[in-house]
Formats: sequence, structure tokens, C-alpha cells
Amino acid sequence: MSKPSLARGTRDFGPAQMTGRNYIFDTVRRVFQRYGFLPIETPAIENLSVLMGKYGDEGDQLLFKILNSGNFAEGITEEQLQEGYKKLTLKVSEKGLRYDLTVPFARFVVMNRSDLVMPFKRYQIQPVWRADRPQRGRYREFYQCDADVVGTDSLLCEAEIVLMIHEVLRGLGIMDFTVKINNRKILSGIAEVIGAPGQEGPMCVAIDKLDKIGKEKVEQELLERGFSAEAIEKLQPIYVLANNQTDSFANLRQWLAGSEIGTKGITELEEVWAKVKNFGLASPQLQLDVTLARGLSYYTGAIFEVKANGVQMGSISGGGRYDNLTGTFGMPGLSGVGISFGVDRIYDVMEELKLFPDNQSVSTQLMLTNFDADAEAYGLGVLRQLREAGINAELYPDASKLKKQFDYADRKRIPYVLIIGSEEIQTGVLSLKNMHTGEQQKLTLEEILTRMA
Repeated sequence: MSKPSLARGTRDFGPAQMTGRNYIFDTVRRVFQRYGFLPIETPAIENLSVLMGKYGDEGDQLLFKILNSGNFAEGITEEQLQEGYKKLTLKVSEKGLRYDLTVPFARFVVMNRSDLVMPFKRYQIQPVWRADRPQRGRYREFYQCDADVVGTDSLLCEAEIVLMIHEVLRGLGIMDFTVKINNRKILSGIAEVIGAPGQEGPMCVAIDKLDKIGKEKVEQELLERGFSAEAIEKLQPIYVLANNQTDSFANLRQWLAGSEIGTKGITELEEVWAKVKNFGLASPQLQLDVTLARGLSYYTGAIFEVKANGVQMGSISGGGRYDNLTGTFGMPGLSGVGISFGVDRIYDVMEELKLFPDNQSVSTQLMLTNFDADAEAYGLGVLRQLREAGINAELYPDASKLKKQFDYADRKRIPYVLIIGSEEIQTGVLSLKNMHTGEQQKLTLEEILTRMA
């Protein structure tokens, strides 16, 4: 008989881990709801016609595809077998596991557009799957917590995303973080002013490595990617802007004065900053980062990335503005903006910083002892009243020695044990033991309910 094992890139979560994860989920969910977002869920399985072609070639390869039920290979000819796995895949598989929550959301909006109140604010907390190579911080199954607003171009949405990020992370106790913001239009403007319009993609791939390989090697890579020495020379202000936040908007505006689209991007970001300021956010942890270039194939406006500082894990959240979320499903021109929190990464950060509350793993507040049938019968009545009062309580299931029952309560970290013996049944005065201090008190059930409420 073979030993049971987990599929690579997946994990079990025991009670301790699930308590921490639920603490994150609950905090994120409360903030989303406070900002007017409504919950939706979409199926784990989507038609491949919905998923394919939305994530680029690499993303399509990372999709987990599901074999058709029954004889999936029926009807495949020798000629089709020679066509290569891409074409063959479409013959044997029509469905796949969702790769993210954004494409299913776009499908949902198109299919339900007549029922949705626009602008539509939705949040979604569900697992996604990617056939990626597993490593630290990267799993094949992981949760995403997404919030998006679609049907409006208002920059108030970007400002509210900044506020939500601060509220979520501060609510979790992560105080040292940076919300980095850029704008896709600024990147287009930079490409224009250096004389390489439309080349922001390859330009950003090189610049994105600045922290890792340094300026000299970035410029060498730009040369290899076909940028002229003149263009690289004109790019010099980006290094100053990347390292100096003083007067960054004014300096950027001066540099991009010759680019209409770049200037528009600066104006948009300045408006986001102004709205956050008007809200009165205490000590905003915002940073303009002109080298931030994620999601260039779909983001059209603001780009967000959130980093937790002083920990091994880097990015813990990201998002941006897109102008054509539903275009591939025949509903063009619907603008939206969204943010996604990486629960698994946030969990690792909180564990490293020891931010989970000590009492989070305690689910039972009070355990009732069980000595015999009479004590159990009496205890069930007490148990009902405790639970009706909102107290998490359980009755030890077997008639056992007191030491065994105390050991159980200790191992589950149950803070209080209610001892019910024949004397307690007769008098109605029960013995409440504090498992932390060892102190024991005689109290009526009414007194216990008042104390623990």
C-alpha cells in the first residue's frame, strides 16, 4: 500500500493555519464590505474558450486543463496526434481550472450585465490554480482576494483602493509597507520622449531589473534590446526619479512636457494623491515609482504594487486600471480598476513578524466535564444555555477521569472548564476553573453567563 501524499504545489492547512488564514480573510472581507463592494463567486471550472488567449502564451501553458469525461481520445486520428500538443489539447479538453479571478469576473459581467447596477463594485475571495513550478511564495493552488469597480473612469476608485490597502494592512498589524503607484500613460510618455514610441514593453522589462542588476547592466540590456545610445542617454532622468521622491511630480512633468499622454498620466496620479489627502488618511505610505511596470498588456492607467518592508517576502498586493476588461467577450469599452491581495504571501509576512493574535487558535471558550450519564444529561441543558448566550462551549463526549478531561482542555487551549458533579447538580452551584491560573470558583450559571458574555 502506497503512502498518501500531496500533489506538488498544494498544501494542507491544519486548525492553527486555518485560524490565521480566516483572520486575514475576515479582515479583508470587512474592509471590502465597508467600501461598498458586493460578493460574488464563480465556478472553479471554466470553459477553455473563456480562459485561452487571455493570459498570453505563457499563461495559456500554465492553465490546468481537464480531460473530457468518457473516452476523451475517441475519434483522434494519427494525423491529429502529429499536430502538436496545443491543437491536440483542444481535441481532448474543453474545460480548465480558473487561472485568476479577473477573466471569470469579466465573463460574469458580460453574462449578467442587464442585472448589474453600474458602476458595479464586486469582491471575490476564492482559490485559483496555475501549473507553475512550485517554490517559496509560489504555489499551484492559492487564494486571491480581489476587489474591482467596473463601469466608471472616476479616479475616486483609485483613491479608494489606496485607502483600502492601508486599512487592510494596518488592520492586520502590518505597519511597515509601501504602496507603489505608477501610470501606464507615464510609461508610454517616457518611451515617447526618449525617441522609442511604443517600445515601453521591452524598456520596462530591462528597467524593472534596476534593483537587482544595477544601472550599468540595465543599460547594457537596453542596448541588446535594440535601444540606441541616444535613447539610453535620454532615459537618465528615470534613475534620479527612482531614487528621489522630493518634487517627483514636478520633475516628471518637466521631463515629459513634450508628451501629451505622459502629461495626462501625471495629472491622473496627482488627482489620486489629492483625493487621498482630502480623505485625511493618516501618514499615507505612498510612493510614485516610475519603474513599476506590471501588467503592461492590459493595464491602461494606474498601476499598483504593495511591498511589505523588512521581510523576506516582497510584493503582497497589486492591481491597476484597465479600459477593456470585457472586450474579448463582445462588450468593449467597459473601464475598471481593481486590487488583489495575496493571502498566502500576507500569511507568510504575518508569521515572520509574529502578528497573529495569541488567542486566535482558541475556538472553545468553555468545556463542560462529563463524569456519568446524570452529569451528561444535566450538562446538555447547561450547554444549550451557554451557546444561546453566544459562548463557544463543548461537553466532553466520554465519561472519563478528570485528569484526562483537563489534559484535553489544555491541549486545545480551552481557557475555562466547568466541573459538573453530583453536588453541583443538586445545588445548582457550579465549579468554574481557570485553566491558565488554576483558580477555581463556585458560581451559578447566571453568574457564569454574565462573566463570560
